[in-house]
Amino acid sequence: MAANVYASATDGGSGGEPAQTRSGTGVRTAGATIDCPDVGSRLTSVPEQARTEVDKELALLDEQIAKAYQRLSESAQQIQQDSGFADNAIMNPLREKRGATLERIAIAIDRVGDRPEGLDALAACTVRDSGNQAPEPGEGQDSSGEEQPGQEQDQGGQEQGNGQGQGQGNNGGQAGNGPVAADFADITSVQPNVNSPRQQGNASRGTFATSCGVNENGLFNSDNIIAAPGVTNGAHHFHDYVGNQANNAFASDQDLANAGTSCDDQGDKSSYYWPVLRVQNGTQEQDANSPGGGIEGNAGAIVTPKQVTLDFVGNPRDKVTAMPRLLRIITGDAKAFVNGTANANASWSCTGFEDRQLKDKYPLCPKGSDVVRSFKFQSCWDGRNIDSANHRTHVAFADASGACPSGFRPIPQLVQRIVYDVDAPSLKDGGRTTPLFAVDSFPEQLHKPVTDHGDFINVFDEDLMGEMVDCINDGRKCGAGAEAEPGEKPGEEPSQEPSQEPGAGEEPGEEPTKAPEAPQEQPTRTPDAPKDGNAGGKPGDTGNDGKDEASNPPATDKPAPEPEPSDSPADEAEVYATPSAKSGEQGGSKDGTGEDSDGLGQSQAVGTATSAAATPAAPPRTEPQAVGSGNLADTGAQLWPAAAGAVLVLAGFVVLRRARRS
Repeated sequence: MAANVYASATDGGSGGEPAQTRSGTGVRTAGATIDCPDVGSRLTSVPEQARTEVDKELALLDEQIAKAYQRLSESAQQIQQDSGFADNAIMNPLREKRGATLERIAIAIDRVGDRPEGLDALAACTVRDSGNQAPEPGEGQDSSGEEQPGQEQDQGGQEQGNGQGQGQGNNGGQAGNGPVAADFADITSVQPNVNSPRQQGNASRGTFATSCGVNENGLFNSDNIIAAPGVTNGAHHFHDYVGNQANNAFASDQDLANAGTSCDDQGDKSSYYWPVLRVQNGTQEQDANSPGGGIEGNAGAIVTPKQVTLDFVGNPRDKVTAMPRLLRIITGDAKAFVNGTANANASWSCTGFEDRQLKDKYPLCPKGSDVVRSFKFQSCWDGRNIDSANHRTHVAFADASGACPSGFRPIPQLVQRIVYDVDAPSLKDGGRTTPLFAVDSFPEQLHKPVTDHGDFINVFDEDLMGEMVDCINDGRKCGAGAEAEPGEKPGEEPSQEPSQEPGAGEEPGEEPTKAPEAPQEQPTRTPDAPKDGNAGGKPGDTGNDGKDEASNPPATDKPAPEPEPSDSPADEAEVYATPSAKSGEQGGSKDGTGEDSDGLGQSQAVGTATSAAATPAAPPRTEPQAVGSGNLADTGAQLWPAAAGAVLVLAGFVVLRRARRS
């Protein structure tokens, strides 16, 4: 059965092609992956005394899957020749290894508590279709059937990208396991889908911002101190780290407390980390020949973020309570591609389009717009535990109205925003002209965007955490990363009222969208998509017809309107006008009535510029059409001197005539 699934998933309809077919990038695309039950998420109760041993065994399960996937991706020829090869040589041995590991987990728990039931049923895994379809005939070629310029050179570079080479059965990200064109979507084709719960009377409306850099010092590893403490390469993919500088698999709580921090406020030694983003351009990074890197399919140039924003916001219904020191939170699911989306929390967008979020696609951003990945972390705490056996049950998301589950209390919600200056890849030629990009992942997860996730360990000083809570509950804007509105000082309470009732579709944990009066970055027109001939485009823009590239939205003869004051608290320091405003619409309205679909009269997506590798200058604003064209007041102001002169002339004639008559 495994052989049939593998063969059908990778056949591509070409009849006689190898079980791994060549993708548009000129390298092999894995058509199948391994799907195993996620044991860690099902172990909701593990005695504290058994945690260390159980965590190590869970990490071993991940390693077993990674090795089996690598063997599967390298065995195309054997599977094609022997229908029983996949089961006999890969899947059956994997089941036996998993069974032994699961038994050790059961014994470890049984020593200090009740033996868990049913673990043995989680040993078997299956081979499943990855959905990474083979390329259509002629893909990567022009209409004459010839290779496009630069194809051979790019292909050679990509085959060498992780130091293995295609001929050796490489399963690297640049030569086998994703991403593929279907993993991308044009952000301009996405309808606005961000809504916010209405803030109620006891809402905590403040914002506390911390600024911790963009990992410009290059702190990386493939450990995961939360999910796999004490295990090297527990994540099987590289992480970016900002904040705490001692984060690795072996760091103790005391190590974290004593470490340095990249945060501006030295009272914040918290650890913030996430999978790196790579451009799959053939570059050999430091981990090209290492576990967690090229050996496990994570290949290409690591992209340093252009900007990282770390905001802590309040609850729309209640006041927040302090986070306990060393609280650990994982948001999203690194295994969501095979686990399903129950715990997924990925959000992808583009600057200027952040009212449109993608959950399972990477965004194709127009020229002048940057890729944005954002996370809204769980904002409810059980009041007792700083971690849990599956690293999830001690925290939870608020519901659509902002209410926490029974027994949970609101805590400051971490809202993390990471911006990258990467070009939209050229999908028609499989990324040869402009390379594909993707987040690092477990190898069997195939770099799917839905697997994006973030991690946080609270190492705030208690006094600083107290300041954060007071600031948020008082409705102020505070913190080293906060930026004041015009006429307002950091720490002052905003004067705006809470936002109005949103439309349906809010996800648990969403916080109100806020619009400041003085944005730092305010595109007044929709960024142009690449044109034919790459006129004015970034290097590598292809000028395709837009079917699989970021297309140019309909042009408008009107300049985009200036943003109007928001009804929501001015807690943020950056706002983007909706880039889909058409002639006759006001403020980016979607229905032609001059109002948003949510009835707020404006459509905005918000982010705060607190950390940046290079802060771009704000683009010039387009003047309103009335400016310079004249109005009644202007006309009167200009004509009254002439009118007065005319009256004086007439009076002179009257006096002269009377003088002559006399």
